Amino acid sequence: MPREVGEQYKKILKKYITNQSEVDLYAGQNFSKQFIEKEISPEDLISIHKTAVEEMVANLPTEVPHSFDFLIEMMIHYGLALKEHQSLLKKQEEHETELTIAAKVQDTLLKTKIPNIKGLDIGLLSVPAEKISGDYIYFMDEKENFASVAVADVIGKGIPAALCMSMIKFGMDSLHNGESCPHNVLDVVNRIVEKSVDDSMFISMFYGKYDARNSVFLYSSAGHEPALLYKASKGIFIKLDAKGLLLGVKKNVIYEENSVVLEEGDFIAMMTDGVTEVRTEEGFIDEFLIESLLSKVKDNTAQQMVDSVFKELEQMQNFELRDDFTIVIFKKDEKV
Repeated sequence: MPREVGEQYKKILKKYITNQSEVDLYAGQNFSKQFIEKEISPEDLISIHKTAVEEMVANLPTEVPHSFDFLIEMMIHYGLALKEHQSLLKKQEEHETELTIAAKVQDTLLKTKIPNIKGLDIGLLSVPAEKISGDYIYFMDEKENFASVAVADVIGKGIPAALCMSMIKFGMDSLHNGESCPHNVLDVVNRIVEKSVDDSMFISMFYGKYDARNSVFLYSSAGHEPALLYKASKGIFIKLDAKGLLLGVKKNVIYEENSVVLEEGDFIAMMTDGVTEVRTEEGFIDEFLIESLLSKVKDNTAQQMVDSVFKELEQMQNFELRDDFTIVIFKKDEKV
């Protein structure tokens, strides 16, 4: 450490000890800037103070220098811990900034337009558990009388998940109307994911296409949660499942395609596991609970239905989502 700094410090300290005036105290405060400019560490500052006191005070009790030595060792370790803490805080702040930017980019890139189809009421809700969602809802730009929707869930979160979803969106956008049958869409998206995405990341997807001319709903699934079909005439729920591997597992996959016919009052609820695998203080919810919640609001609009299910399940989790929550409902309603 520069010797002249130690000498200056001793003079200021001696003057303050003698006079104990606010002027001398202020001089010491201003002088502290030199320690910062010369990058003098806290432990070196204590050492300077110890030397100054020993030179100024005769017959200093031995306990005092020993106490300074102890404090110096403490400050060395404190300084190291403080630097590490500050470094971690800086990295965390940078990470939070990156997530905020990525979330804004995700919102911009993954915007989707809800189709307006006569006789079909559509409701949807997607709430991320964190800043960036791993769930995705996307409506294909179809010709008149058709409404096609993809409900996906990336196994993996954060920025990679957002980039993966963007890739899927642009892959689906490249399809023409004639290529948008569910099994073909999943085949195309699977090839994109398998070729371009890291091996540790997989995507589940349910894809459905509604034809308003005959009320037929075609659907395929890539390892996704089965959709729920409610038959108003019978008052029962039917699981809509279809065989198919997760997207990205292997290149050549055959995706099963099935169909159902919707009658007045029927609806289809398409969800991610953030809905079906809600965890409460008692454990995971019973699979029939979702059916019960939907059944209670079956006469409401599709949007009121998804809002009600979310409100009920959010309350069961003490308003703390543990996973992204996504649900889409297609409801046949001739009044729409």
